[in-house]
Amino acid sequence: MKETQLLTCISCPVGCRMTVEIEDGQVTSITGNACKRGEVYARQESIKPLRMVTAVAPVQGSAVPVSLKTESPIPKDKIADCMAEINSLNLRLPILLGDVLKENVAGTGVNLVATRTLV
Repeated sequence: MKETQLLTCISCPVGCRMTVEIEDGQVTSITGNACKRGEVYARQESIKPLRMVTAVAPVQGSAVPVSLKTESPIPKDKIADCMAEINSLNLRLPILLGDVLKENVAGTGVNLVATRTLV
C-alpha cells in the first residue's frame, strides 16, 4: 500500500514542507527538505513518531507539584499510557532534581525523572 504524507520539518527554523512517500511501511522518497536533518526527521516522524513527555505531579506534603519528564522521547502512541502512570504516582518528599520517579514508564524502557528539587 502506497501512502503520501505532508510534513513541516521542525529540525531547524527554516520549516521545510516535505512530502514523504511510504510503501509497505518503508519510506521510499522524501522531497522538499533543504538539509539532511529534514530527511532524518521525516523518516522518524513518518514511521515511528516519538515525543518527549513533560508534566507535573502532586507530592504528598507539598503544596507545589513536582515537574517531571521522560529521560528520552517515547513512542507517540504511548503518551496516554504514560500520563495514566504519572496520574497514579504516589510521590513523597524529598525529591531531588534528576531522581527517577518511575522506571520503564508505559513499558517503553524510558524513565520518568524529576526536573526540580522539592524538599
